[in-house]
Amino acid sequence: MPEPKLPAPKVGWFGDDFTGASDTLATYAEAGIDAALLTRLPTAEQLARLGAVTALGLAGKTRALDADGIRAALEPVGPFFASLGVQVLHYKCCSTFDSAPETGNFAVAMNALRRSFPTPTLPVIGGQPNLRRYCLFGNLFAAAGQTGPVHRIDRHPTMSRHPVTPMREADLALHLGEQGFGAVSNIFYPDIATGGARQLFAEAVTRGDDAVLFDVSRAENLPAIGAVLWQISRQLPLLALGASSVAQALIPELSASQPTAAPRKTLYGPAFVFVGSLSPVTRAQVGLAASYEKHDIEPERLVADQRYLEELAHALIARLRSGQPVIAVTREARTSAVTGRDVATATARLANAVLSSGATQKACIAGGDTSSYFMSSLDGWALRHRGSVGSGSPVCELLSDDPALDGLHFVLKGGQMGEPDVFERLCMF
Repeated sequence: MPEPKLPAPKVGWFGDDFTGASDTLATYAEAGIDAALLTRLPTAEQLARLGAVTALGLAGKTRALDADGIRAALEPVGPFFASLGVQVLHYKCCSTFDSAPETGNFAVAMNALRRSFPTPTLPVIGGQPNLRRYCLFGNLFAAAGQTGPVHRIDRHPTMSRHPVTPMREADLALHLGEQGFGAVSNIFYPDIATGGARQLFAEAVTRGDDAVLFDVSRAENLPAIGAVLWQISRQLPLLALGASSVAQALIPELSASQPTAAPRKTLYGPAFVFVGSLSPVTRAQVGLAASYEKHDIEPERLVADQRYLEELAHALIARLRSGQPVIAVTREARTSAVTGRDVATATARLANAVLSSGATQKACIAGGDTSSYFMSSLDGWALRHRGSVGSGSPVCELLSDDPALDGLHFVLKGGQMGEPDVFERLCMF
């Protein structure tokens, strides 16, 4: 007798990097929605082990890829989610929308996914207030850290100078247009507050607009946006673009019972933190991590010298096995001879070597690109949310077919995310 088919997830999401994908997992899980995040396309046996979920994500690294790389990465993604029967597929981008025509191009990604989710007018949700990201009259604003001032994104002290995708345009319609979108119209927050979003979106569809950008000035805007998305998805499966605010908008309409909380596992070993981000926010968090022994890493040697990598891994593993929490921090490269991708790949290999040793069961990888390359090289296939050590810093449990890795708990933290004492919180988790 064939096995009964599991109920289809109502929502799917694809994260353009791992830190963002895990933030969306946390968004659903903390709202009581049964959710899981795949780290790669699963086998039928792995899907069966995972069981029925209401929201199912798949993490990627398209944020760091060129157009050809994005198309290749997403070619199987749309068909996979379409085969599951999800109503809404959410392409999860960073809340700062940092991207460029040549790197992380959103238009290329949307066109690839529209083959399976033909959405004539694409909804784009700007802003995520719980992370202090706001979209007002089409312009994006973001705070510098969790407590710093709010800046227009093209004047943000970090994102305007991002080494790969600097945000030089705050008007998101113009920013998307530079990447190849057609006509992008706006639904401004006063119209959302007064109930006009549904009619304005319908008018954009009638005009044939390629996309509609929804302002998000405050959390109260999100349920109204979610109602519009669900209405569209009842007519045909929907594709949407935005940060975890898309998930926040969809949650009120999701019918899900409160899951039974999984019992907290006893984790052994001290915490291990690997810092690949050069963000001042993360560097300040390192400075406050008094419980940790800190190790500086020379990125040029890490890329070029396999023996250096192996010696570092051996030293870090030895300190962890002695019971000492450890932070490994990548210095800023002193030469242009190595690229950011080279460094992210090498640091991911080092972090993987340490965690595959079994010296600890709890860790944090800080940095979006580092996290993406780390997860793509780690032998695990899904994540379950198990708690949090602060905003934008969910703790996930790895599901792996390798017994040495199955049950590893870790945080994938973006460079701008987390409270000042996030690493100390991980020690106490």
